[in-house]
Amino acid sequence: MLRYTLLLLLLPSWLAAQEGVRVTVTVTAGNAPAAGATVRAGAATVRTSAEGIATLRLAPGERTIAVSKLGFAPQRITLVVQADTSVAVALEEEAEELEEIVVTSTRTGQRIEDEPTRVEVLTREEVEEKMLMTPGDISMMLNETSGLRVQTTSPSLGGANVRVQGLRGRYTQILSDGLPLYGGQSGALGLLQIPPMDLGQVEVIKGAASALYGSSALGGVVNLVSRRPGEEAARELLLNQTTRNGTDVVGFAAAPLTGRWGYSLLASVHRQAEADVDGDRWTDLPGYRRGVVRPRLFWDDGAGRSVFLTAGATVEDREGGGRVPAGDFPETLETRRGDVGAVGRFLMGDRLLAVRASAMAQSHAHGFGPVREDDAHSTGFAEAAYSGTGGGHTWVVGAALQAEGYRARDVRGFDYTYVTPSLFAQEEFAPAEWITLSLAGRADWHSEYGAFLNPRLSLLLRPAAWTVRGSAGTGYFAPTPFTEETESIGLSRVRPLDGLDAERALTASLDVGRSIGPVEVNATVFGSRTGNALQLVESAASGMLELVNAAGPTRTHGSELLVRWHQGPFHVTGTHTFIRSREDDPDGPGRREVPLTPRHAVGVVGMWESEDAGRIGAELYYTGRQALEDNPFRTESRPYLILGLLAERRIGRARAFINLENLLDVRQTRYDPLVLPARSAEERWTTDVWAPLEGRVINAGVRLDL
Repeated sequence: MLRYTLLLLLLPSWLAAQEGVRVTVTVTAGNAPAAGATVRAGAATVRTSAEGIATLRLAPGERTIAVSKLGFAPQRITLVVQADTSVAVALEEEAEELEEIVVTSTRTGQRIEDEPTRVEVLTREEVEEKMLMTPGDISMMLNETSGLRVQTTSPSLGGANVRVQGLRGRYTQILSDGLPLYGGQSGALGLLQIPPMDLGQVEVIKGAASALYGSSALGGVVNLVSRRPGEEAARELLLNQTTRNGTDVVGFAAAPLTGRWGYSLLASVHRQAEADVDGDRWTDLPGYRRGVVRPRLFWDDGAGRSVFLTAGATVEDREGGGRVPAGDFPETLETRRGDVGAVGRFLMGDRLLAVRASAMAQSHAHGFGPVREDDAHSTGFAEAAYSGTGGGHTWVVGAALQAEGYRARDVRGFDYTYVTPSLFAQEEFAPAEWITLSLAGRADWHSEYGAFLNPRLSLLLRPAAWTVRGSAGTGYFAPTPFTEETESIGLSRVRPLDGLDAERALTASLDVGRSIGPVEVNATVFGSRTGNALQLVESAASGMLELVNAAGPTRTHGSELLVRWHQGPFHVTGTHTFIRSREDDPDGPGRREVPLTPRHAVGVVGMWESEDAGRIGAELYYTGRQALEDNPFRTESRPYLILGLLAERRIGRARAFINLENLLDVRQTRYDPLVLPARSAEERWTTDVWAPLEGRVINAGVRLDL
């Protein structure tokens, strides 16, 4: 079955060769061949070789050939094709700054407007805005993206994960330049340990992406793309201080080296004091001390061959908890993580070989009151992909291998080693400029849960000024003991995994958009069905907690609306997200709303900015009611508004900034206590977090161009 599926994926490419007149196009940039340029004539699309040559087969008649390459002005030539012929095209560097965005998460490296799979991109400009609010992590940057919600999983230590279109946070794969440097399953603190200063852009794929990235991408993918060094050296230093006694010092440097090499370096230290905002002797804002370092090396020969090397280390100590009815209950977590990775791209003729590999190891020393749980996680990954274009087709075939390991030093029965070899293929066919069809498929052989085949179908239509994208795909998730609940309470009262099936999901979406002058509008409807979802329940026989597969599926549907207006120095963005998600009730018969899933979320952001002067902006976010679980104070949260202001002023080589976050001082503890009157059946001392705990926070600092 798998063999025939892969053949079907590649069949259109094998049938693409057709008789016609041979047209050889030689593309140069300056006095050198332009490798990797895109040459298109109608449905025929070819990438130039390392020698800058592309060969098309065209039907006789008048034909227009378009040539494009990132960083150069596109060229179009028209000729009458009657016999085999050769033409030369010289590209010139683009005089103005490019607005073109190229995405890498789908492996084809295309412009975002040509991608049949919807990929949402946060540009460097947007990354910088959020960096001024939280220089030490990417949580706010993702939380303020339409369709994403950063959910606190551990109030004591501030742990959080990101939910995509209502799906649980454990289903979201966090990648760095396509590499799982933060683990195959991102832990609850991954988002809080990634400074955004060295990010060039962030790419988000919503919905099941197992066809692209395997088990951990059942809900979606967030790919963090690093900044590349430019032609001139860049050195930046950011100093930040908050009114909650938090401090950030972040440095970044990038420059070309001798020959074709370049480098970048991120180094940062962060400190936050514990804060008991409501005076109940329980930490509302955990304390931490963290250091991060990440050097990167880049090599590019200008002829379609490049190598990227990265390494990173993170050291962090966190503390939280406090006074409960039974006495003191401190929580602590020490994290030590190291990772290495490499990405290589090698143009061979008009074909591209891409290889990626990484390794990550991290250890935790976790204290839950008097109970200590030390553990170690590891991830190894390698992938090779071979791709090409021709006859309106763009295809990719490849193989991958991923290994996940976990070792618990203080709790028995949870150790595992998962090894998953994979084969994947992707085919994109563009019979005309206004339509592109993409079919991707991936086969995984999981060492514990067996074989899985996950397809994904995407369609791009561009009738007139409209853009229509439709997508559907399946995904799976291999059970581990780490869910939102166990990240908060630990594993000491949880039974070892036994008799579980892999979680499976089917997701689909349809979005329609267009631009009308300075206004961009995009509307999306989406839905998903997740079977075998893991739930934490109390065992009647043993009194222990155990993870079980839910009998019925979790069904989620909703919509997103995005409106952008850009006119000169002014930018206004408005978003609305509606989500309805229901699952089996683990405490009894029947169905319930999935907890901590707001039915409505609205955001409005306005910004004025000038490269020479600075920027000033305001944002307003509304979060609607959420169903709550095991909360003795209420079964449904209150809606709330978050208002913020941001200002930055350039003064020579310095930029001073101030950010006023949550000006209305919204706090969950204004309505109910956070600490429970008695410990819950899940061994928790706190309710779930459905609103901010830290209240109003002001941070200010300076960015220096050194």
